[in-house]
Amino acid sequence: MSVPNVVIIGAGNVASHIAPAIVESGVGNVVQVYSRTLHSSYALASKLPDAVSVERTDDILVGADIYIISVSDDAIPSLVSRLSACDALWLHTSGSVGMDVLSTLSDRYGVFYPLQTFSLGVDLDVNRVPLFIEGSSADVENDIRCFGAPVFENIYHADSDMRRMMHVAAVFGSNFVNYLWSVAADMLNKEGLPFDVLRPLLEETMRKAFACSPFAGQTGPAVRGDRHVMDRHLSMLDGNEKMLYRIISDCIMEHHNRLGHN
Repeated sequence: MSVPNVVIIGAGNVASHIAPAIVESGVGNVVQVYSRTLHSSYALASKLPDAVSVERTDDILVGADIYIISVSDDAIPSLVSRLSACDALWLHTSGSVGMDVLSTLSDRYGVFYPLQTFSLGVDLDVNRVPLFIEGSSADVENDIRCFGAPVFENIYHADSDMRRMMHVAAVFGSNFVNYLWSVAADMLNKEGLPFDVLRPLLEETMRKAFACSPFAGQTGPAVRGDRHVMDRHLSMLDGNEKMLYRIISDCIMEHHNRLGHN
């Protein structure tokens, strides 16, 4: 059976990881990469043996087997309106956009959503990333699953509502937590300490969260209700850091008081 030709529409964080993984797995041959900036499309296409780069939607190849749209969520509808419909499998990688946005392009469309944080230049084992899919029909979803299987070890069905909720959960569990790490890193930097001094603490917090649960692994002055310590911490802070400390501490206390008595 011939390997499908794949066009990657977008050259950002997600596309820059999944495009090479598709080629390396042998499940598809990426023949073209589109980006609004030729520099970005060329940077990705140059890592793929048979891909060419384009920066105009009018130059996107017509006649490929699979098209994967991997751009920001807000950009998908307007981008789709500029693309030429063709009898191919059309996918997008968004967690918060419904699959029907692709319905004007083909009868065969769906979602190819890898739940992970991706950053350019940061190596990642894509195989370990959970992939959530949805298809315009049962047959199409099976085609998506077969296409993804050589790349992703764990593939699950998720409709639009489930994906949106997962995306929100991911923002809380990853994006917000990472910002709090940035706040902690800034505090340590002011004292001449590297962020790395928190590594054993963060690794153990993560280990406990999965060994039991985030709720059971919660420690600190807020879960103990230690107002004396919290007030001392608040006296050391100002601005957003002070606001965050107070809000999150109150949420931890309320959460544990409510669930702890259930």
